[in-house]
Amino acid sequence: MMAKSKGEENHYTRNQVNCYNELIGFIWQEFCSMDQSRKEFITWREVSKLVSVIIPQLETIFDSVIIVSPSGIIPAGMIAAAAGVEEIMIAQVDFPPDSELEQSKLLSWPNFIHFPDQELLLDKKILIVNNAWGAGRTTWAVLKQVEAAGGIPCTCVLHYNPYRNLLKCKPDYYGAITDAYIIYPWDIDQAGPDRVLLENGGRG
Repeated sequence: MMAKSKGEENHYTRNQVNCYNELIGFIWQEFCSMDQSRKEFITWREVSKLVSVIIPQLETIFDSVIIVSPSGIIPAGMIAAAAGVEEIMIAQVDFPPDSELEQSKLLSWPNFIHFPDQELLLDKKILIVNNAWGAGRTTWAVLKQVEAAGGIPCTCVLHYNPYRNLLKCKPDYYGAITDAYIIYPWDIDQAGPDRVLLENGGRG
């Protein structure tokens, strides 16, 4: 086999780098262009069924539930009641609107508007509940903050969307896998279907 000169090796390496950069650029463009065009409405009965799917998965007794507010308020209440967890706390995380996000911002650390005191979390088994795991960044940010406070967290959502997930992890417990933007019954009750369809950002 003919040996390659140093210049040829460098050229080959540069081609690899260029191809890699083009691939990363393509993936990023595809992510930015996702419009979550398929939307799915679910009923209160379907929400109850998802909760009944989740409860048998919980293999431990949790000391507390943390609600990821505001999206996790209703499912967290239902899951806490079904699991017999009486202590409920709230975490609220602020991210820039989707329209303002760039690649660097997606990886930036969030701003916590509300979060439990450390002494309430230390050495406690904490179930973090949100409605859905799309990109995953909100629920994951709460999980890391609980870990930093010395808690033992697990994550739980009604719906997991692996096609939008930006992370190398997934929720510990979930009721169903989906590729759609889920519109929950409380979204419609509060805002009406037209407003929900216009304003949803599909963030998770």
